[in-house]
Amino acid sequence: MSKKIIILGAGLSGLLTAYRLQNKGFEIEIIEARERIGGRIHTLHSDTAQVEMGATWFNDIHVNFRTLLKELELDYFEQFMQGTSYFEPFSAAAVQEIQIPQNSPSYRVSGGTSQLIETLKNKLIQVPIHLNESVSSLNFENDKALITTQNQSIEADYVISTLPQALFTNDIIITPALPQKLSAIAEKTHTWMQDSIKVAFVYAEPFWRNKKYSGTFFSNVGPITEFYDQSNSDLDKFALCGFISSGMEMYSKTERLEKLKTQLFKIFGQEALDFTSYHETVWAKEKHTKSAEQIGFMYPHQNNGHPLFRESYCDNRLFFAGTETANQYPGYMEGAVIAAENTVKAILNL
Repeated sequence: MSKKIIILGAGLSGLLTAYRLQNKGFEIEIIEARERIGGRIHTLHSDTAQVEMGATWFNDIHVNFRTLLKELELDYFEQFMQGTSYFEPFSAAAVQEIQIPQNSPSYRVSGGTSQLIETLKNKLIQVPIHLNESVSSLNFENDKALITTQNQSIEADYVISTLPQALFTNDIIITPALPQKLSAIAEKTHTWMQDSIKVAFVYAEPFWRNKKYSGTFFSNVGPITEFYDQSNSDLDKFALCGFISSGMEMYSKTERLEKLKTQLFKIFGQEALDFTSYHETVWAKEKHTKSAEQIGFMYPHQNNGHPLFRESYCDNRLFFAGTETANQYPGYMEGAVIAAENTVKAILNL
């Protein structure tokens, strides 16, 4: 009889883990709390826009991620950085023109990062994905692990969690309790993007490219802290996209937009205000990314890649495979691929 595996989370780690384990004699199901797959990969698609509200860029050093794209026959293209960029050192100073060296380019997936997610999903055969299901408890006291959601209870031989570590340990009741040292580290593990606010302005025409601007700017003043060209690879959809200060979370969307417009006008002039649509994602408000229990300051990548996350628990029945568990590049898409591959090896070695 085939062994059953339940994977928590339908982001890159979860889908890749399922893809690697299918056809290996397992019965696999994925449980996802959101109404969509992808996790922190979230591309907004519309007639006029294709903007990344989540994971976007990767580099030459991200070898495993690029290998996966090649395997799945997905293209990628270089982030546009040509032309004049801007730097805003402090509020009283004039905006400075800068040139950014092209020595280590960043790349984006053609068609949006969600192309990777959709491709993996389409390759899953007989792997059900349950959306809008939050796991409330895991019980490992009997021969089978019992996974309980708001809709059902499922028995399985193995549970692989790809959830952010703090979310897993704070929001799910686990019986018997996990080792205290693991829980203590997990609660204090930073989830990459958890405090980020990402914004995008969509335009009918790339006014910045027409003026030999790169669309890139960095600011110590804010609210926008870094901004980039987000035009698609076909160059028929145009946008500027980037990050704003996490403190902007306290404002309403309308208030945020007004502050952003003031800064855009200062940097780029009137044309920057002729956008066709505005989009934002406040990741701290995404309850399936950041645990409400997690308060206080955390360093970026704090406790990411901790060796305890790469051990198995509950008699080799509980494994972790989220990007923050990876021993290299944790928090990034590269880390998500590495974590998935490591966990697949561990399961197959059993």
